[in-house]
Amino acid sequence: MIRALDADLLVLQEMGGQAYLEELRRDLATEGLDYPHAFLLEADDGQRHVALLAKKPPLAVIPHPKLTFKYFDMAAELKRGLLEIRIGTVEGEVTLWALHLKSRYTDRPDDPLSAKRRAGEATAIRDLVLARFPDPASARYLVLGDFNDVKSSAAVRYLLKRGKTVITELLPATDSRGESWTYVHRKDEVYQRVDHFLVSPGLRTAVHGGRAVIYDGPGVAAASDHRPVFVTLEFTKRQGGLRQD
Repeated sequence: MIRALDADLLVLQEMGGQAYLEELRRDLATEGLDYPHAFLLEADDGQRHVALLAKKPPLAVIPHPKLTFKYFDMAAELKRGLLEIRIGTVEGEVTLWALHLKSRYTDRPDDPLSAKRRAGEATAIRDLVLARFPDPASARYLVLGDFNDVKSSAAVRYLLKRGKTVITELLPATDSRGESWTYVHRKDEVYQRVDHFLVSPGLRTAVHGGRAVIYDGPGVAAASDHRPVFVTLEFTKRQGGLRQD
């Protein structure tokens, strides 16, 4: 599946430790897909990491492993942190914010399905994005990854808008059959879209077709309970592809 996508930049969630990322990179290289640049975000979750593979060196990769937010009466940290990736294009710098929000496992009975925790994580990410880009209308960035939540959730809404400020727009996403689910809970046969691309107003016109694409090629059902989602960015002088798994 990764070979078929042939992404310039590949963002991964639930990656194992550094040794596992290097093993994946070696395996891909032996099959003709070379990613000379690899980055792993070390945060509170020691088993599930956000990672990046890149064909060309990004301008910068900045880990944010200790973002905090108020959770009930205490301070909490993003369990898997946030990865900030800056890439160069012929039209200037573009920033990617790669995330993996808390799962829907209920850790405490007063927060069913951990919805409040994910909303808190989203506010911490939102505040960092706005501190870096106070004028999203002219800024160029994407917020992407496994939100573990649907588009109507507080976690997604908080990253779309604060007050009257539009922070991002949710890109529509479908597969080759027009279906929009990215995750399946096989035990209950529940299909949902929980993996999203959010684009800043200033980058919206660079998104090819104005939408993301859900990959549904051979092997996708066996590979994971999530399906890869990718976006292609187009610029004036040349094209740059961005895909996210």
